Amino acid sequence: MAKLAFLGLGVMGYPMAGHLKASGHDVTVYNRTTAKAEKWAEDHGGSFAPTPREAVEGCDFVMACVGNDDDLRSVVTGADGALAGMKGGAIFVDHTTVSAIVTEEMAAQAAQKGIGWVDAPVSGGQAGAENGQLAIMCGGDEAHFTAAAPVMECYSKMTERFGPVGSGQKTKMVNQICIVGAIQSISEGLYFAMKAGLDPKKVANLVSQGAGGSWQLANRAGTMVDNEFNHGFAVDWMRKDLDIALTQADEMGLSLPVTALVDQFYAEVQQLGGGRWDTSSLIQRFRRMHGEEV
Repeated sequence: MAKLAFLGLGVMGYPMAGHLKASGHDVTVYNRTTAKAEKWAEDHGGSFAPTPREAVEGCDFVMACVGNDDDLRSVVTGADGALAGMKGGAIFVDHTTVSAIVTEEMAAQAAQKGIGWVDAPVSGGQAGAENGQLAIMCGGDEAHFTAAAPVMECYSKMTERFGPVGSGQKTKMVNQICIVGAIQSISEGLYFAMKAGLDPKKVANLVSQGAGGSWQLANRAGTMVDNEFNHGFAVDWMRKDLDIALTQADEMGLSLPVTALVDQFYAEVQQLGGGRWDTSSLIQRFRRMHGEEV
């Protein structure tokens, strides 16, 4: 068992840190809102610290799951940041979905202090975090990944390394590109079914068993038909991720026309007041286009 720190206790980090403690690790947590860190310590029996630097002292591994590039920099750098308190030879595992640029920047700063870095964004949403069934996409030195993998297994169903630092983030970009294409096509298909006088749930159940099946269709079709979107991964966060993917593609000289188009559709969902709706809320755009209330 290892001495660990977990930085960031959002809907993902809170249960992920809990799985680490339940597995027998010595866990100290940090959260920008200290009251939430105190609550986690009460719930799970671990400890908390008021700054990242204090949370990571003496730790073998430091895991983080925060919001975006700026949030990651804020917990890693500076006098109270993680790098100021981590010991040489420790490994930082970042589960935040951020740009490959900031990942490489933070990893370089860590390397100067003799600290390993694994970028390890996750897929599976809040339910995956709560059930310890996340898919984790990793980049980093193979030795660092091998050392950190058994720790990540506490909350994952599959963990894979794809190459050097930044490779995990680029793989997560692929994941998001695939998700939004699927959700857009499902939105079109379900709305077509509704207007054709078919039972959309019955149609989705059948289609999900064939070549048109996907996780999104199997898990979101029913709530899409029922106009239920107060769950899952928020539109605001997906647009953040798509901006990362589209920027990376532009730097690579690639065009992602479907992804760019769906990103603009999500902007329309935000204008409907759906920034915090689940990403499956793309179907609301069709309802509004055809004069329905959303």
